[in-house]
Amino acid sequence: MVNYMVIDENSINALIEKSINIKKEEILRIIKKSSEINQLEISEAAALLNCEDEEMIAEIKKAARAVKEKIYGRRMVLFAPLYISNYCVNNCYYCGFKQSNKDIARKTLSLDEVAQETLNILKSGHKRILLVAGEDLKKCSVDYIVKAIETIYKVDYKGNKIRRVNVNLAPLEHDDLIKIKNANIGTYQLFHEVFHRETYKKMHPSGPKKDYDKRLGIFDKCYGAGIDDVGIGVLYGLYDYKFETLALLSQAKYLDDKYGVGPHTISIPRLEPAAGCSFSDLEKYRMTDEQFKLVVAVLRLAVPYTGMILSTREMPALRDELVELGVSQLSAGSKTEPGGYANPKDAAGQFVISDERSLDEVISALAAKGFLPSFCTSCYRSLRTGESFMALSKTGHIHEFCDINGLLTFYEYLIEFASPETKRIGMALIEKLKPELLSSEQTEKFNGYTKRFDKGERDIYV
Repeated sequence: MVNYMVIDENSINALIEKSINIKKEEILRIIKKSSEINQLEISEAAALLNCEDEEMIAEIKKAARAVKEKIYGRRMVLFAPLYISNYCVNNCYYCGFKQSNKDIARKTLSLDEVAQETLNILKSGHKRILLVAGEDLKKCSVDYIVKAIETIYKVDYKGNKIRRVNVNLAPLEHDDLIKIKNANIGTYQLFHEVFHRETYKKMHPSGPKKDYDKRLGIFDKCYGAGIDDVGIGVLYGLYDYKFETLALLSQAKYLDDKYGVGPHTISIPRLEPAAGCSFSDLEKYRMTDEQFKLVVAVLRLAVPYTGMILSTREMPALRDELVELGVSQLSAGSKTEPGGYANPKDAAGQFVISDERSLDEVISALAAKGFLPSFCTSCYRSLRTGESFMALSKTGHIHEFCDINGLLTFYEYLIEFASPETKRIGMALIEKLKPELLSSEQTEKFNGYTKRFDKGERDIYV
């Protein structure tokens, strides 16, 4: 019998209450601790979240920028979601895909349509896909999902292929998790949405998702099935953001304590309008931009080695700012409806997109700010996942792979897909970053690889 984690609501509430009006000296101590790349206790994260002193908040953000720079450098990983079905048997209050919503067109992609969507994504320059599906095993079975993943990997566009498929799927049983693992996925991603149990009950009135404990226990099943690379998340706006952040960190700590490796990623979506949904009664929990910035900074300090994912729900200017504070992965050029990359009007999207920039536009903006857009998937394909990935990260050796591979994938994008202006900005950035990031031996290797790229070779990594 697996002993699943329990979210102790009383303890979390007590931590929030206890850290109100905490002394400036204690905030500075916590900031110093985090700046030395030490994972924070839940109580320490609570103190930072409760901070209202503008001077101290500025120090928290400054520390978050420094920690992100030290762990991730200027790399920014990019990906695209691919929605294969919007059929769902759940009735999540906040989701446009909910079963009771009769105002949207439903669709499950055929495998030919999966291939066409993949081709369109490849043509933009993406190399990573996050496969997303509603929960309806009759309309979207595990066997179909496996075939969809196989289809994605087979699509070829002028020698370019998708190199990693991550998945965002409902909880599956052991045998089905093994099927998904054997389909060669990267990360198995699943958000608890809202950890506050009473709110969870209200938000999920019917369908299998109403089972709070089954959803909370999914990652124990993942590790039991050999999936050691998982992604967690919360949907901000359903309940108090401080409580939800501390519960999210509690989940991360549980996984780290029990399995020796915490989540590979944390996703931080905020509630956005969706077809057939009314959020007027949730206004009290809406998280402001300033609160959101603080949350991102605190998460970066609390779990420094965990990737942080931001979707296109947010406006471009805010996304650009959150990248500085701790976000390390961005979706770009996203469509949130099945078939959206080819025929966006065939079905309804899951939520409203606020950043409608193309991948090229996002890359140009990142590069202009000195960030290194990366499509690297070498760790997945070299089996540097789970515990081995964290061991490299925590000792600082991951830079030996990430920097050169990030530069290589960026160079590959620039010569194959970039607009002339993006190519100009990007090539200048590469020349600037090479002496900063690479040893003389790595520089020689990089220059040799780019010559092979120029001759038409693709997918070179260390």
